[in-house]
Amino acid sequence: GFQKDGSRRLLESFNSDEKEHTFTKSEAEPYTSKEEILLEESESPLNSNITAFALKANPNTKRATLGYGSSNPSLHENPKQAVLPNQVMETSTSGSLGSLSQGDKEDCSSCTTIHSTTSDDRFQARAFLKVTNFPEVLTCESFDVKLCLCSLILKDLMLLDAELRKERHVMFVQVLKIYVTDFCHKKKITDDLFKKILLIQEHGFEELQKQLDSRLQNSDMSGSHNSEYQTLEDLERKQREYSEHIIDNMEAFWKQTDKAQQAFLDQSKCASARATKITMDLTEKMIAVESLLSESQDLQAMDIQERLFSWELMVKMIDSLKSCIPEECKCRLNIVSNILDHLTVKNNLSVRQKEELLTDLHKAFWEQLAHFSNECIQQSKDLIFKRLECRAKKREEFQHRQKAEQGSLLSKTFRIEDVHDFLKAYHELLEKHRQAQWELEEEDDCESTETVADLYKELYSKASHALAELVTELFLQTLPSVTGFSVRECELLKEEWQENLIPQLEKWEMHRQGRWKLFQEQLLQEKKLWIKEYALSAVMQKHLSEKQEKIIQGVVSRLGCLSDESANYILQKHRLLLCSVLTRLTLRSVGMAALARMRLSRKNNLLQELREQHILQKGSSPCQDEDQWQLQKAVESHIREEEEKLKKETQQTRLEFHQQLVTEIQEALQFLQQHMEQVIGQTLLQHARQEAGKKSSEDGQDFKERLVEAAVESVYGTSNNINRLVQNYYQQLEEITEGYEGKKLQQLKSLQAERSERNRLRKKQENELALKEKQTKGLLNIPSTVHQRMVLQQKKVLSQFELQQQIRLESLKQKVLGLRHLETELENQLKEAEQDFVSELAALARVPVAVKKKPSKRSKPAGWEKTNSKTSQLPESEDKDHSHENMQEP
Repeated sequence: GFQKDGSRRLLESFNSDEKEHTFTKSEAEPYTSKEEILLEESESPLNSNITAFALKANPNTKRATLGYGSSNPSLHENPKQAVLPNQVMETSTSGSLGSLSQGDKEDCSSCTTIHSTTSDDRFQARAFLKVTNFPEVLTCESFDVKLCLCSLILKDLMLLDAELRKERHVMFVQVLKIYVTDFCHKKKITDDLFKKILLIQEHGFEELQKQLDSRLQNSDMSGSHNSEYQTLEDLERKQREYSEHIIDNMEAFWKQTDKAQQAFLDQSKCASARATKITMDLTEKMIAVESLLSESQDLQAMDIQERLFSWELMVKMIDSLKSCIPEECKCRLNIVSNILDHLTVKNNLSVRQKEELLTDLHKAFWEQLAHFSNECIQQSKDLIFKRLECRAKKREEFQHRQKAEQGSLLSKTFRIEDVHDFLKAYHELLEKHRQAQWELEEEDDCESTETVADLYKELYSKASHALAELVTELFLQTLPSVTGFSVRECELLKEEWQENLIPQLEKWEMHRQGRWKLFQEQLLQEKKLWIKEYALSAVMQKHLSEKQEKIIQGVVSRLGCLSDESANYILQKHRLLLCSVLTRLTLRSVGMAALARMRLSRKNNLLQELREQHILQKGSSPCQDEDQWQLQKAVESHIREEEEKLKKETQQTRLEFHQQLVTEIQEALQFLQQHMEQVIGQTLLQHARQEAGKKSSEDGQDFKERLVEAAVESVYGTSNNINRLVQNYYQQLEEITEGYEGKKLQQLKSLQAERSERNRLRKKQENELALKEKQTKGLLNIPSTVHQRMVLQQKKVLSQFELQQQIRLESLKQKVLGLRHLETELENQLKEAEQDFVSELAALARVPVAVKKKPSKRSKPAGWEKTNSKTSQLPESEDKDHSHENMQEP
């Protein structure tokens, strides 16, 4: 280590003021790049962080040498780095060529305390570089590489979402086209109508996409007006607004599909049964589409997440190459300084001479390194720019070929029975295209990384060679003239420098490998955490799906009056919409996980750096005395405290995003409920119309009108005879109605009594169970926290509520079944009375008629007020000669 203050002051000046003055840009520049502060040299905050905390924790402990270089105070000087607008000052997460200086802290505690005075709000308002492709990150001027990478992940998720949304739209239009084409071939619609139907639907979906694009563009333009930089706060807002717009677009899409189906069925004028079958088929096909898209989205979302880990490995590799250049050069310079210190102690050199030699050496080397580094950085940027241009051209060629292949498939004619084959073929084609594009980008990312790595390896070689030449010149040319040493003596000094350098470089290589191992362990932990989050998301999705299925089945079962076909349609429609909602929310949850990682990235990085530095120091500098042992114990305790704080903050952040996701789920389910209400309403209306048409047919209204006309014109029936028949018929109806009301009242009383008895038995069982639980708890004496008791009480209340709801539902079902039975009995009695009346009236008027002996269960009595008097207004009749021939049974 250095033994004179002059050496420390010398390195201090060259590590801060001299190089900062020489290489920083004008203050007029709004942003200062990593390259522009290239020569702001400092040691990794390893020793300064730990020592600062230790001194604060134990002020009586003298500063101890924790490891190599710690005895050199100049290595701990931290000249301030330039920052972006709104950027908070923080320690860089990794030493690199582009960030040789670390941010100053206002006090010692801020070096080791992650929860510093800087607030999270300021961190969220911090600007970081806006990137569109991974290779840009390799030359990124921002220190927030993690934020840049996660922003790329969010971009990839949005692109995936857009592709799948477009695929959904195209598939629906094509499926509809297949059905319309089938109608056209069967001459059920004209060619002009065929073209008109498809044109209207394609125009409708294009308008939907235009509206979405406009809203997304407006959302993207709001917030920060800087086109090169963005903030985490802006990114979270845009993601939130994007999700809202996509949910609205999804709602509009399903409304458009319903509108398209109805327009097609209305214009084709097909029968009701045929229309119902087509609607069911279209719904079934779209469920298959949603299933394909959901599976594809899950797999590609996992690939995108894996890509993030690959990116982090490549960035770390480049960062490691960058950091080794200044670190090794400082190591070489420190050994030169040590040799010159030794000569000063022997009075072979004066302090002033030593400082002048070091000044000249440092100045010459750092100037050369700055020149080489600027060349390297510029070459990296130029190469990346050319590669991105080449990538864009390849992507354009890819898209042109892919569009032709898709057009070729879409132009083929498919029959209705081949719809599933078309869906599978089209989806597989798009998957093939996405995979090809993915492989192109991955290959280019790797090649770009290798290219940049080669440039930094070349820079390392140039820097080492330049420094070796300068050191050779110092020992073999400058020292002989200054000290009077012989050439042989100076050669021995140079050999000493080389010998001392080997173990130091070996130690540095061990440190580098140790950092790399710790980084891999951290990445593995992040992977495990991500897998856990993904599993939790899948469980939540399954729970939500089962709950919604249970709700809609309960609704359908309560309706009761619907046919099996109509009920199945409602369930299928709900399943389709629910699958669409869950697919969207699954992607949103993946995006939220990335946002949470971004929000915690700064503190995670600082804690990881602190942990990494401590482990490396512990391995390279084992404790030799009580003070150092106490120091390491204090640092370990501090790290555990910070880990606990970060764990709590992580839980809080995840909870915040989870609550936001729950809110968005509720909004999406609200849309689902509203849409299903419309579907159920339309189904009930259609069912009512079918029943009305069926009832009209069963009642035989035409025959009744003819019978009334014949009875009025008949000479056999007198007014008194007909009035007597009507009075007898009304009296019979009154008796039937009174009997029905009596049975109904008796049945309701019976059901009420049964329900009261069940409630009494249920309460008795609950009381017995509560008493048993109390006794058991008293015997076991199981302690429980307030939270546990609250959870148990909540579960108990919910179970009781569900049980009560189930009892009420069963009671209502019994009531409905009983009333239906009475209504059926009433309808049969009324129908029998009506048929008897029709038979008597026909016999009185001498009109031949065949009347059913067993009436329909669904029939209802019809009014016969027109027969009260022969003077009643009668409907126009057909020709008398054909009246008897056209009579049909009711």
